[in-house]
Amino acid sequence: MTNSKRRKGLATASALLGGMLVLTACSGGNDAAGGGESTAQAKADEAAAKKASEADIKITPADGSDDASINNAAKVTVSKGTLTGVTMTTASGAAVAGQISADKKSWAPSGQLERATTYKVAATAKDSEGRDAHENASFTTVAPDHSFIGNFTPESGSTVGVGMPVSINFDKAITNKAAVQKGITVTSSSGQDVVGHWFSPNRLDFRPEQYWQAGSTVTMKLALDGVEGTSGVYGVQQKTVTFKIGRNQVSYVDAKTKQMKVTQDGKTIKTIPVSAGAPDHTTYQGQMVMSEKFTQTRMNGATVGFKDSDGKGEYDIKDVPHAIRLTTSGTFIHGNYWGVPSVFGSVNTSHGCVGLQDKKGANDPNTPAAWFYNHSIVGDVVVVQNTGDRTVSPDNGLNGWNMSWAQWKAGSAI
Repeated sequence: MTNSKRRKGLATASALLGGMLVLTACSGGNDAAGGGESTAQAKADEAAAKKASEADIKITPADGSDDASINNAAKVTVSKGTLTGVTMTTASGAAVAGQISADKKSWAPSGQLERATTYKVAATAKDSEGRDAHENASFTTVAPDHSFIGNFTPESGSTVGVGMPVSINFDKAITNKAAVQKGITVTSSSGQDVVGHWFSPNRLDFRPEQYWQAGSTVTMKLALDGVEGTSGVYGVQQKTVTFKIGRNQVSYVDAKTKQMKVTQDGKTIKTIPVSAGAPDHTTYQGQMVMSEKFTQTRMNGATVGFKDSDGKGEYDIKDVPHAIRLTTSGTFIHGNYWGVPSVFGSVNTSHGCVGLQDKKGANDPNTPAAWFYNHSIVGDVVVVQNTGDRTVSPDNGLNGWNMSWAQWKAGSAI
């Protein structure tokens, strides 16, 4: 071997050996240092763990949730400890009232949450040794586009007449009618069988076969939270509504005799002269339920199709007294101060309403219209006969009583 070759071979060997030494040194150096740091960290972690609270807080819905329920989804619970404080706020900082349970194991908001709102929850708890634990979360409730609600009548706690149905109008068209109807139960203390009827994808009414029994209590339970009304759209309501049925009052208007008989429990308590629809503007016939009462209101013919050649209403009376609505389309039974007293009981002169003698201002309690108004409640029934017009449509107002029981039940989805 020449000297030059020998030098090259030694250089190569030296380089390889040097590389091995470097690699060994790097590896060995890391192991030694890592072992020391790892041991120290482990001891620190162990010490911290011993000092950490054992209280375990759970917030629902989970952090980052969307489309959360507005009813009972929000809740804070704790195990191995007790809650010491919970705050819920909207994204804008508005506080939400809530209460910790007596055993200090849970917390819930006091009322219903708002739709399409982001809420932040911060909770603190202590374990048996007094060590604090903290948890935070935020979630967003279901948006209106993804949810539906039902606006219903009558109001909870009200007293209504024997003809008052439960009527629910949904803000979204319902396609899963059976699922929604199953989420609503209506019962009466009288034991009457109550059935629902769909007038449209947006309207569901409930009633018994005959008028409600006087003095009974009706209960409606809405269990619609999470019920899919149509694809991707869910209910949010969860509540119980109760209302009472008052005395049994039904009034009978005879357009032929121009008289109205007011009955209670089938007995006539008063007969009142009336003026119904004129021959060219006859009044609907049938059973009509009072849905609204106004001491005074405006009635403009243009709003119900009675216009003159100039497009203005054939009448526009801005202070009609003692007005009670019978149909959505504009049929009322109301006071009339502009007609001469002799027309009541003798001539039908109205544009389709039923008029009773009254005085301007609605401040004379002795007029027939005032008496009837003061002795009527929403839900009372007015039966109109012998007008020559057709029977009112069952969905024109709260007038489903104009359907037979078989027809009514045929409109149920369950």
